[in-house]
Amino acid sequence: MNRVCIIGAGSSGISSCQVLHARGIPFDCYEAGSEVGGNWRYMNDNGMSSAYRSLHINSSRQSMQYATFPMGDHLPPYVNHEQAARYFDAYVDHFGFRDSIRFRTEVTHVGKTPTGEWDVTTRHRDTGEEHTRRYDAVLVANGHHWDPRMPDPPFPGADTFKGIQLHSHDYRTPDVLVGKRVVVLGIGNSAADIAVEGSQVAKRMFLSLRRGVHIVPKFIFGIPVDHLTLSWASVVLPLRAQQWVLGTALRFARGRPSRYGLPKPDHRILAAHPTASDTLLSKLGHGDITVKPNITRLDHDKVHFADGSSEEVDAVVYATGYKISFPFLDSSLINAEENWISLYHRVVPPRHPGLYFIGLVQPIGAIMPMAEAQSEWVADLLEGKAKLPGYAEMAKEIDAYQSSLSRRYVKSSRHTIQVDFRQYLRELRKERRVGARRQGISVALPAGARRPGPAEPVDVPSTAGSAAGSGRSGSTGAAG
Repeated sequence: MNRVCIIGAGSSGISSCQVLHARGIPFDCYEAGSEVGGNWRYMNDNGMSSAYRSLHINSSRQSMQYATFPMGDHLPPYVNHEQAARYFDAYVDHFGFRDSIRFRTEVTHVGKTPTGEWDVTTRHRDTGEEHTRRYDAVLVANGHHWDPRMPDPPFPGADTFKGIQLHSHDYRTPDVLVGKRVVVLGIGNSAADIAVEGSQVAKRMFLSLRRGVHIVPKFIFGIPVDHLTLSWASVVLPLRAQQWVLGTALRFARGRPSRYGLPKPDHRILAAHPTASDTLLSKLGHGDITVKPNITRLDHDKVHFADGSSEEVDAVVYATGYKISFPFLDSSLINAEENWISLYHRVVPPRHPGLYFIGLVQPIGAIMPMAEAQSEWVADLLEGKAKLPGYAEMAKEIDAYQSSLSRRYVKSSRHTIQVDFRQYLRELRKERRVGARRQGISVALPAGARRPGPAEPVDVPSTAGSAAGSGRSGSTGAAG
C-alpha cells in the first residue's frame, strides 16, 4: 500500500487519520488552517469555519465522542466550541499523528491518472509553494458547512437595500445587531440561535420562515433529548412509532409550536431535520421575537413579506444553509448539483475506485462516530480486508437510498445526505461483514465495529462558554 491522502483535519478528517495511523497505513493529511478542529475552531484561520462565539454542540457529548476516545464526565452534556476544540487537540495528541498533518496547506486539485491513481496538487498558504504528489487513494473530509448558500436568485431589491446583509456563516457575535431592526431568514439551528441571541441587543427581531418546523428542546424530563432519539428504539421501533413517541413527549413538555406563533408544521416530526433550542419558544412567548412568513422583496430600508406586511429593517441575516462543493475536484468526476451526490453507503462513488468521502452525512445526531465508522470501513478496503460489490449493486443501493429520502423527508437541499444515526452505523457494520465475505475473509466485528478505547475517559479541560445559548449541529465541520 502506497500513501493515502486525507483532505481536511476537521472532526471527520482526524478520525480518518486516527484509523489509518492505528492500522499502519501511511498517509498525508492536508489542512488549510493552522490547527485541527475545522468548524469547531472558533476564528479558524482556514477561513471556512462558521463557528460563532456562543456556539454549543446540539448533540450531547455522549453521542458526539469518538468510540476510541471518550469525553470526560466532568464536561457538561452539551459542550461549547472551545471544549470541543480542546477535545480534538487531545485526540490527535493522544494517538500521536499530528506530524502527519500538513497545516496551512490547501488542496487545489485532485485528478485521476490513467493508471487509476490520484494526483493531488497542494499550495502552501504562506509561501505559495505548490507540489503534486501521487496517491493510491484520496479521502475527502472537507466538510459541508463552509460554502454558504444565499437565496438564488436574490430577492428583488436586494441590490438596493441600504441595510446590512450577511449569511449566518459570517456571524460571530451579536455586536453587529446592536440597536438594529433585524430579520433572520430561516428556522434551522443557526437561525434559532442568532434570533435568540440577537433579540437581547436588537431594537426589533423578526424570524422569517417558509414553513413550520418542530422545535426540539435539548432536554426532556432532565435527559438530553438525543438519549431518547438515538436510543435502541430508533432501530427497533418503526418510524411511525418513533414519531408518535417523540411527538407526544414534545407536546407534553412544551406544547405545539403553533401556540408560540409559529406556523403549524406540514410534516411529522423526524420527517425533516428538527431545530434544537431550549430558548426560542420562550423568546417567542415573551414577544422578544416576531414570526413572519417568507421574504418576497427588499426595498431600500424595508423588507416585504408573503402575507403582504412590511417592516423597516436595518439588517437581514440569511440562515439559508450551505452548498456541498468540492472546488478541487473536476465536475466530470463529482457533480454535487442541488446538493445531491451519488455515493454507495454515502462514502464510495461507484465509478471512481480509490476516492472516498468521509463525514458527508447529515444525521439527527453527531457526525463524529459516523466518520469514525466510515474510516474503519475504508481502511478495510484499503488493506484488502473487504471488497466492494459491482457497479450495478452499488447503483441499486444508491437508488434505494434516494427513494427512501423522498418518501420520508421534506423535499429540500438540506435533506439530500440525511441518515439515521444508529441505523446508519448498523448499515456500515453489515457492509464491513459482507465486504469481508466478498474478499473471502471470515470476520466477526464487535457491536461497535471499532477497536476498544482507553480505559478511562479523556480529561479535557473544562472551560466556560463565552456566551449562553445553544449552537449549530454537531454535524457541522468546515474541514470535516
